[in-house]
Amino acid sequence: MCLGIPGKIVAITDPMRKLATVDVAGVKRQVNIACIVDEQNDLQSCVGAWALVHVGFAMSRIDEAEAAETLRILSELGEVQEEIRAMRESDRAMD
Repeated sequence: MCLGIPGKIVAITDPMRKLATVDVAGVKRQVNIACIVDEQNDLQSCVGAWALVHVGFAMSRIDEAEAAETLRILSELGEVQEEIRAMRESDRAMD
């Protein structure tokens, strides 16, 4: 099953490649935000925004309330813990 997890964009790390650091439940990852940048939403406006993150891409913007509700539901289902564990393992493999 494919799962998009809410993450908060905390910094733009590579404007040319549209890469940003996203905090997903305390785990910081570099993701591509090209899918959520457009004429109304430039790169800098993404900082502080919430997005659904899947396989290294911010797929869509969501508001903070939706992010909190999604994380709550995923926690209840137990899926978020598995995704975070996988992210941490892949993060260790990259070191």
